[in-house]
Amino acid sequence: MTDKKVILTGDRPTGKLHIGHYVGSLRNRVQLQNSGNYDTYIMIADMQALTDNARDPEKIRHSLIQVALDYLAVGIDPKKSTILVQSQIPALNELTMHYLNLVSVSRLGRNPTVKNEIQQKKFGQSVPAGFFIYPVSQAADITAFKADTIPVGEDQEPMLEQTREIVRSVNGIYGKDILVEPEGYFPPKGMGRIPGLDGNAKMSKSLNNAIYLSDDEDTIRQKVMSMYTDPNHIHIEDPGKVEGNTVFTYLDIFAEDKDKVNDLKAQYRHGGLGDVKIKKYLNEVLQAHLKPIREHREEYAKDEAAVYDILKQGSEKANLVANKTLQEVRDAIGINYFG
Repeated sequence: MTDKKVILTGDRPTGKLHIGHYVGSLRNRVQLQNSGNYDTYIMIADMQALTDNARDPEKIRHSLIQVALDYLAVGIDPKKSTILVQSQIPALNELTMHYLNLVSVSRLGRNPTVKNEIQQKKFGQSVPAGFFIYPVSQAADITAFKADTIPVGEDQEPMLEQTREIVRSVNGIYGKDILVEPEGYFPPKGMGRIPGLDGNAKMSKSLNNAIYLSDDEDTIRQKVMSMYTDPNHIHIEDPGKVEGNTVFTYLDIFAEDKDKVNDLKAQYRHGGLGDVKIKKYLNEVLQAHLKPIREHREEYAKDEAAVYDILKQGSEKANLVANKTLQEVRDAIGINYFG
């Protein structure tokens, strides 16, 4: 029996991962994994991705290997973390069904995270049923592995609360403490989200404002040189605004020489420092940070069969755990008629 806490985290495979994912979750996962204090499950949530991409399954299939490569490139170690594919864990589907019986349609409709995403995706009245109920599917993912620690952004707290409600219902109605209530593990304030290259509050594949972990050197440089700064800083001698300036936001996150960044901020505010100069410095910083990640990724990409084998082994290991939880739930409900 282990005293370690259990982590479940993951991503929807809808494309390659970008530095927003890296800042918001990936590097934190690597630190938690390497701490030795957790049993870590990292899920590629292809079933969840299909809830709003069911008519384009090839996109999900192609993205699966891309996400796996990004995981390995940043330092997710299959010897320390279990990397699994959601669709390959059948127990999750039955757990979802049992939990749906304990959740009302009105409760699902009140989930602010779901409401926001429905609005962002402009579904209107045509919300896919699978998308509408994905908080319940997510609860199945979490509880199947008895995960008690969930690294997420603060905007995902409503999802965790819905999971906790389901755990309390199952444990209360069926009279046994089968499931575990999860808690969120949140990034330090201000470190959970990185703005897009265009200054948009969120870096996103759909907004085409991202630097990907797989981008080559030239692509990174071109993207950095096109970044949003201070639109009123027209001439080098003009005083510039640091707050809301995407270049300085990135430097605060990635640059190790904080004294140099502070000096650049002071010069920029005073006037006499051009955007090109600070962008060139940011390019140097990002190139140094992303080069080893890109090189590791290229090495893994040479043998995709080996990467698929990692996913297969991780999914097989995860199946054993999820099946055990499902058996406990079935026993508690009393539907193991022939057991």
